[in-house]
Amino acid sequence: MHSQPDEDRSLSPYTGYTRAHWEAAADALLAAVAPYATADGALYDLPGDRTSWSGRLSDGLEGYARTLLLAAFRKDEKALARYADGLAAGVQGVWPRIEDRGQPLVEAASIALALRLTRPLLWDRLDDGVRQRAAAWLGDALTAEPWPCNWELFPVTVGGFLAEIGHEPERSRRVIEERLDRIEQWYLGDGWYTDGDGRKFDYYNGWAMHLYPVLHAWLADDARLLDLYGGRLSTHLADYAGLFGGDGAPMHQGRSLTYRFATTVPLWLGALTGRTPLGPGETRRLASGALRYFLDRGAVDGRGLLSLGWHGPDPAVLQGYSGPASPYWASKGFLGLLLPPDHPVWTAPEEAAPVERADALRPLGPPNWLLQSTRSDGLVRLHNHGSEDVRYDPYYTRLAYSTVTAPVPLAEPPSRYDNSVIVDGDATRTDIEPLGVGEGWAASRHTAGGGVRVTNLVLARGAVEVRAHLVAGAAPGTPVRVTGWAPAVGVRTDLRPAVGLRDAADDAPGPRALTGETTGGTTLFVALSRLTAAPTPTSLEDTVTVRLGEQGALHVRWSDGPEVRVHLTDGAVLSDDLEP
Repeated sequence: MHSQPDEDRSLSPYTGYTRAHWEAAADALLAAVAPYATADGALYDLPGDRTSWSGRLSDGLEGYARTLLLAAFRKDEKALARYADGLAAGVQGVWPRIEDRGQPLVEAASIALALRLTRPLLWDRLDDGVRQRAAAWLGDALTAEPWPCNWELFPVTVGGFLAEIGHEPERSRRVIEERLDRIEQWYLGDGWYTDGDGRKFDYYNGWAMHLYPVLHAWLADDARLLDLYGGRLSTHLADYAGLFGGDGAPMHQGRSLTYRFATTVPLWLGALTGRTPLGPGETRRLASGALRYFLDRGAVDGRGLLSLGWHGPDPAVLQGYSGPASPYWASKGFLGLLLPPDHPVWTAPEEAAPVERADALRPLGPPNWLLQSTRSDGLVRLHNHGSEDVRYDPYYTRLAYSTVTAPVPLAEPPSRYDNSVIVDGDATRTDIEPLGVGEGWAASRHTAGGGVRVTNLVLARGAVEVRAHLVAGAAPGTPVRVTGWAPAVGVRTDLRPAVGLRDAADDAPGPRALTGETTGGTTLFVALSRLTAAPTPTSLEDTVTVRLGEQGALHVRWSDGPEVRVHLTDGAVLSDDLEP
């Protein structure tokens, strides 16, 4: 990576980063990929042993499209001239056709968006023949069938550009309307979309489901659409800002995490379109914090290339579609460079992030998540009681995630999985049913191995959690293992038995674990848990006490707060103290 400009701790007291740092990072990334362009510039064949399931040709197109988007946000005329040559060659027959559910449909959206954003600098300078062939190649995106998820928005993005240049405008507008209608079935309110059928909540909500409709509405100057989609974005950002740790780390949850600082997309998008509840200094603090977090931790290798991973290379965060150029969806994170240098988002002093202002217990309704953050150490924890996608487990189906820990990968034995209830050696968690979320609590039910049902409740205060699990449908004597947070550098993880559990006898590496056995019918297991970076935290037993009352009621008393009384049944949480 090229050297960064000097820090400015006056303007940016939290990160030291300014617009100059974003420009330098973009320039370095563009310079690093340039040597890997094919002679005609149509493909960017980045080094690495891994090929995505779409094949090497598609991977080369991916390298072109995703780095073109970066050049477009940077408005780098010299780089755009190189990409213009590559476009001419690509549509001459080098690029694969856009077909049903094929990866080129994804890349077509990046190309179309880049062309729309830089039209005077790139598109308008092409000769007519190249423009006609490019429009024809992109036009296949209007008829190709996308996967039923965020892919529905790629034809929207292509159609917006084609309508603007007058290529089949009526057809383009019809496709835009049809595809936008399709995503309505996945909008669940309060700014939250699920990425297709089911309950798939992750960063695709921001860097896809919000990005493409809002940008299209903004570029088309469509006030009605911008009010609709921009309003949803603004609502979402009130929640989203809480997903970043004090060190800048985004929450380590969901798929495609190798896109890294693409997590900043909704922050910049809100500032760009004026649809945000965040102040300009807070927006830049969160975005710059994420960029710096990754640059400081080896996301860029010695050649200046983004590696396939999270910090450095990490196969655990990859999917079958991840090829050498996949990480360059991180280019979306440079959306903020569309804002002029004199925009308040670049000139206002940085403001504290939510995690730096106060401890918080924030319920997120549609995903049925509870965010638990502590100001003293800058940690954010996400208690997951409503999101799943078993295709990408463990990044969806664990009970909790954080900004400092990573889920134990599936390659490890199930007994070592973090934040899990493991019944008879099986850590399965499917058919997650939300049971409610409120300030300081969240609950759900899921199906474990053998059809066993587990009702889960977490109560949180400060950095401490009380985790209760009611296991139903297991034969008497069935072993149950409850695990806590995965270990991580610089933090302490605690897990103590409270009801029905004891310390695990084994000393296997991985997260702390407790064990117990079912007694038949329903069996309640309760543990005290904590993830903290505090050097000398108060003992868990001095922070919270738990006892069982009559008829199985659970009494939880916090040393600095009230007593809460709850009763778990098979698939329900009964309490006068908890309000959904």
